[in-house]
Amino acid sequence: MHTTPYPQSVLEKLAGSLTAKTTELLPFFPYLLQDLWELGTSPRIVAGLIRKYEKQPERGRYLDLACGKGAVSVEIAKALGARVAGVDITPEFIDVARRKAEEHGVASLCVFTVADANAAVREERGYDGVIFGAVGDILGSPEDTVTLLREIVREGGVIIIDDAYVDDTDAKVRHQNYATREQWLDVFERSGLRVLEEVAGAVLSTECAAGNRADLEKIKARAAQLSVLHPEKKKFFEEYVAGQADEVQDLESTLTGVVWVLRKI
Repeated sequence: MHTTPYPQSVLEKLAGSLTAKTTELLPFFPYLLQDLWELGTSPRIVAGLIRKYEKQPERGRYLDLACGKGAVSVEIAKALGARVAGVDITPEFIDVARRKAEEHGVASLCVFTVADANAAVREERGYDGVIFGAVGDILGSPEDTVTLLREIVREGGVIIIDDAYVDDTDAKVRHQNYATREQWLDVFERSGLRVLEEVAGAVLSTECAAGNRADLEKIKARAAQLSVLHPEKKKFFEEYVAGQADEVQDLESTLTGVVWVLRKI
């Protein structure tokens, strides 16, 4: 992994977004996740929602914040002809994103940059839409997150958030303190955002559940290889796999995955 000149607090947020308990795993994520291009959010769902709610998406300019390996960005550019800027803190992920844009013939529509999402969200402005897909609480609480994302888009622009909620705040979730659906909706209303659509529950599970299980098996295989290569860190790799398994189980039981489409009014 390339060196990342970021403070410890930023690295800890990055590790947390990848459900890692320690920043010591960060150099190994490119290897652990090498078999996965899509890292969480469904590119097809996002592109379909933009097509549905934007009259002329081909004229639009979108920001994919914490874009991972660029799967969502490339799909938006390829399916809609829109311009997309992708930002991610992991250089190896951005390398893959650029290569995939070339492979899919949309390099002229995609610009990928290595940067901290927490910095980019305070600098980028004037977009027709922003995608914040399945990266947890790297921007803070739901209210902090929505407040920051709102400033990125123009009036009338769209915000797409992929996250999850619990039915009640006493639900036992293994990794994060998730908000309830009602808490999220309250934040949207107070922030001047109109909910255009909510894709959740069975609809989202049909798209994602099988993929999550398949991805887990790929991660298990790579973690086993790393445990042989780096036996002194075997515990960390095993903890990461266990955490991924817990997350998959949570998404099939305690948590409800959701993609919201919001309009800035």
